Amino acid sequence: MFLPDRPPSSAEPGEEAAARMSSPTAPPGDGRPAIQRNSLREQIAAALREEMMAGRLAAGRNFTVKEIAELYGVSATPAREALVDLAAQGLLRTEHHRGFTVPEFDWSDFLEIFEARTMLTDSAFRQLGARVGGYDWRRLPSLRRRAEAAQRASRSGQLDLLVGCDLRFWHEAGALLGNARISGYLGWLRVQSWMFAAPHLRTAGELDGVCWDRHPELVDRIEARDVAGAHRLMNDYNLFTIELLARLTGHPLESVAVLPLLRSPVAEPEQPAPAAATDEPGLGLVPLPRAVPPGRFGRPRHPGTGAGTEEPVAQ
Repeated sequence: MFLPDRPPSSAEPGEEAAARMSSPTAPPGDGRPAIQRNSLREQIAAALREEMMAGRLAAGRNFTVKEIAELYGVSATPAREALVDLAAQGLLRTEHHRGFTVPEFDWSDFLEIFEARTMLTDSAFRQLGARVGGYDWRRLPSLRRRAEAAQRASRSGQLDLLVGCDLRFWHEAGALLGNARISGYLGWLRVQSWMFAAPHLRTAGELDGVCWDRHPELVDRIEARDVAGAHRLMNDYNLFTIELLARLTGHPLESVAVLPLLRSPVAEPEQPAPAAATDEPGLGLVPLPRAVPPGRFGRPRHPGTGAGTEEPVAQ
């Protein structure tokens, strides 16, 4: 059960206790993030988010601000702020006079989430092919560490560990796009994807080698500046995900609208055309006229050589 029958000991009440406590449902060292003093609202929201992503806080579970505050040993204010934040993100549902409830995502919900994620990543990779210096290469060592951790968790079948590793890896990968809004939106979609997928994965039995584990290969392609290769691996990841969940839930793949996009070959990205050289600053690609047209725009051909050399000016 996620929520305890009684609140934690009041020997260290309030924020000081929360700053030192780890996950409320397991002893320290189980891989879950500890609650830090510096941002209680964000840390409580992150802890609840991971509980929902891993399926430990199941769909339909209801709780109040008071229960969450007692659970983490904090005042009602940061607990309420965390729950309101999650509700604003669509990750909790507000119940009038009943607190908050974890929403349930069905197959049609997941298809919308998956299709939005697929189209956004496909568009992002196509745009990367036309951008110069699109990656923040300072993030690459961190991305590789995240990739190796996600691969180990996937191959070991530890779902609780994989959920956190997977989210952190894709957060780093999204940051390489250099667009915080795209990265944030993809992260939001990924949380909802896990909220749908985790319960089905838990009922599948042994998960050793069941989930996608090619994260380091994707980092290799990024490091090699191989945009097309990275794009193909992303398509492989998305195709693997939808095929696995369709099999676990018993739904046909024909209901997935983006399948042709995932199965089609990835073209090599077009390189940006070099800027044309010009000796005239400010003119760009606009050509100079070959001659001044006759008529009302006529001017002396050779200024200062006398009236006989002038062209008549149109009246």
